[in-house]
Formats: sequence, structure tokens, C-alpha cells
Amino acid sequence: MVSVPNLLEFARNPVAYVARRWTPAQRTVERATLTALVLSVLIVVTGGVVRLTGSGLGCDTWPKCSGDSLVATPEMGLHGAIEFGNRLLTYVLCAAVGWAIVAVRSARPRRRGLSRLAWSQFWLVVANGLLGGVTVLLRLNPYTVAAHFLLASVLITVTTVTWLRAREGDDVPRPLAGARIRRLAAALTAVSAVLIVVGTMVTGAGPHAGDSSDVPRMGVDWETTARVHALLAWAVVALTVLLWLALRTVDAPRGPVVRTRDLFLVLLAQGVIGYVQYFTELPEMLVAAHLLGSCLVWVATLRVLLSLRERGLLPVAAGADAAASAPAATGAPADRPAPAASGL
Repeated sequence: MVSVPNLLEFARNPVAYVARRWTPAQRTVERATLTALVLSVLIVVTGGVVRLTGSGLGCDTWPKCSGDSLVATPEMGLHGAIEFGNRLLTYVLCAAVGWAIVAVRSARPRRRGLSRLAWSQFWLVVANGLLGGVTVLLRLNPYTVAAHFLLASVLITVTTVTWLRAREGDDVPRPLAGARIRRLAAALTAVSAVLIVVGTMVTGAGPHAGDSSDVPRMGVDWETTARVHALLAWAVVALTVLLWLALRTVDAPRGPVVRTRDLFLVLLAQGVIGYVQYFTELPEMLVAAHLLGSCLVWVATLRVLLSLRERGLLPVAAGADAAASAPAATGAPADRPAPAASGL
């Protein structure tokens, strides 16, 4: 039976309370952080489904679903169920982020930097939930819709970095390639970020407004914006190929080479979907697939960027399998040192 003082302790700081009584295995920490990443991608995709089915105002107010009901009612039909279902998924995402926070905080030895990353996920979920409410109250203003997606992309960034950091140590980052290659990877990341921003403009000016009613669109030419988006996508592909060739030229560790190859394959699939949806007048299913692809491209880009440095082995006390997982996380083979002083 739990004593009263322990209940008070739990009420004051439940995360610290659990951390003092549970030490998760390294595999558990990795799974928790990966789950938060998967849910952060999933909620972006389901948000796209809300828009593509015209259900953005299925719940016509916020925080309630309607003026007199907290939840969707049968009278709201399918649109109300879809919109309210997406709102409920936010609580599932909160649970996943909460699990990541508790798992990271409970790991031994304590990793304060990783804990800050995990906690930042929670505040991003809260901020984006509030922004989603503002988007509904402003009747799907395209600029707030775009901001809603971009903030969700920031959440994906943080959950990805948290997941990758959970699989490596806390040493000072050591580069696995030369300065030129790192600059090329930084340029690839920057252009990918611009690609995502322009993608929100394509959406904001396009036909899928998010509701069957007359929703205003962004004041840009959709055809021109779509062409700019395509040019940026080709720039990302070109930078990816250049980075892969540069890594092969200097005999870089296997990790960065494989991550760059994976990014190219995701870009290839995303490009096929993008052109097919463009020439078939944006069918909803392909638009949803393209939205998922944009998330996967960004995750793959971040994996490439972070694979170009390593931070040592996991802390010994973090889990029995820590040492075994560290070489795979950093991309540096265990049997030879990484070429940190390459000429590229």
C-alpha cells in the first residue's frame, strides 16, 4: 500500500518519483523516443486527411467540437468524426511524448541534455495544439494552416534528434568527415527546409482548402509556386547525389554513406508521387502519400546531417546493450577509426 508521503511526493513531481524507482533498459529508451517520432509523423498525416476530406471545420469551434458539445455528435456526420478523431490523436501523441520523457529521465546515468530534448517535445505539442485551435477559430486561414504544419515539422525535428541522440553518447561531437562535406550536408539540410516551407505555400494556394465551404487561399500563383517547389526538390536530389559521391571519394564511414543512400531512395519515391499527383490533378490519396513523404524526407535529411559526427559510446549504466548499439548509431565501424581529418 502506498503511503501518504509518497503520494504527496508523486503529486509534486511524478516524473522524478518514477525515475527514482525505475531504470529502463537502453532498448526501452530507444523505443520510447522512436514512438514519439512515429506519432509526430502520424498526426501530421492525419491532419492532412482532415484537410483532404474537407473536414477542417467538422468541429466548427475550439476547444469544444461545437457550441454545445465537447465531442462530435452524429449530426456532425463524417466530417465531425474525422476532425474530432484527429483531435483525440493529440492525446495519444501526448502519451507517447510522456513515455519518452519518463524513459529518458529514468535512464542511468542521468542525461540532462536528452531530458531537455524530450521535454521540449511536450511544449511543442502544447503550442501546436493551441495553434490548431486558433486555425479553427480563424476558419482555416491558410497562413495559420501553414504555420500549424511548420510547427509540426519542428516537432518532427526534435523527436528525430531525440531518438538519434538516445542511441549515442554525450561526448563532444567529433566530425566523421571534412569541412567541405559538412558544409555540403548543411546546404542540403537548408534547401530541404526551404522546400518544406514552399510546399506549405503550394498547399495554401492549391485546391484542397480543408473544408467544403469557401475558404480563402494564399495570394500566390499556384502553378508558379508548384514549379519553384519542383526546382527545389531537384536541388535537394542533386545535393544528395553530390554528398554521396563526396563521401565515397574520401572513403567515409559506412553510416553516412548508407544514410545518404536512404535519403536518395526516399527522394526518388517522393518525386514520383509528386509528379504523378501534379499531372493527375491532385487526387486526395496521392496528396496524402506526398505529405507522408515530405515528413520522411525531412527525417532522412536529419539522419544524414547527424551521421556526420559521433559522440562516443553510450554511458555504461544506460543499458547492457549500450556498447553493442553505439557503432550502429554513429556510423563509425568498430574496427577502424573514422577519417576525421579528410581533405573534403
